[in-house]
Amino acid sequence: MGLSQNTTWTLIQYMQKLFQALPHKTALQLGGALGTTLWALSKKRVDKAEKRCVEALGVGVTTARHIVRRSYLNLGRSAAEFVRLPKFISSLDSFVTVHGEENLRRAYEKGNGVILITGHIGNWEIAAASIARMGYPMNAIGAEQRDERITDMIIEYRKKCNVSTISKGFSLKAAMTCLRKGEVLAILIDQDVRDKGIIAPFLGLPASTPYGPIKMSLKYECPMVPVFIIRRVDGVHHDLYFLPPFEDSNSEKFGENLAKAVTICNNSISSWISQYPDQWMWLYPRWASTMGK
Repeated sequence: MGLSQNTTWTLIQYMQKLFQALPHKTALQLGGALGTTLWALSKKRVDKAEKRCVEALGVGVTTARHIVRRSYLNLGRSAAEFVRLPKFISSLDSFVTVHGEENLRRAYEKGNGVILITGHIGNWEIAAASIARMGYPMNAIGAEQRDERITDMIIEYRKKCNVSTISKGFSLKAAMTCLRKGEVLAILIDQDVRDKGIIAPFLGLPASTPYGPIKMSLKYECPMVPVFIIRRVDGVHHDLYFLPPFEDSNSEKFGENLAKAVTICNNSISSWISQYPDQWMWLYPRWASTMGK
């Protein structure tokens, strides 16, 4: 049974206050428990998520059920962390270990801006806040929520962490402006964009994938750096990885062959999901327009 927007908003406000009042580890444990409860109460969505997992990873039903359950648990933890971010932003460094920052730094020092590409894996909001805390001018594309109050809350929380939000609408002008200024722009590209994308393999299955970030990278000569954040087994700490930028080949610049570039981006994200499947958001219908999943 679905909840009304007002009821959902009231619950969110209550949980905000509760998560912020609790000790950090306790708040994350509660968030994980709520995520697991949502998993138990969302049979239709969970069944669909498990079917995606079985088909994409080639695992059995029992393994898929475990992966999806853990995915919900981690989403609950991430939600608790997000509403607590303004409280523990000053100590964020003690929760996040950074790997490969030199890849971001070298790309940034070229002065043409940097496009970070990632997916809904790990706590991407913690990643954005960490990058801003490292001193980089950080911008993130933000999906509009059905309830404007939730959208405003996300924007406000990001703002408190020095992360600017560009509406997913998406304000191409604002995105181009931040790149012209030499800033960092993060985009989650593991979303079904239906007839507005290029069909390319994602976890081995055909998926409509956005190509706008690649065209911007080519136009403004700004590097595209893959970035991934992974939650450790203790449930509290994270590892943030910056990979080397995608490189030009001998015959062409990266992005001139859009289909090839999109496939490279998808393969990068897919490899991390394959390593850490319980940290990806399986409830999202990634293959909706191509396979009805």
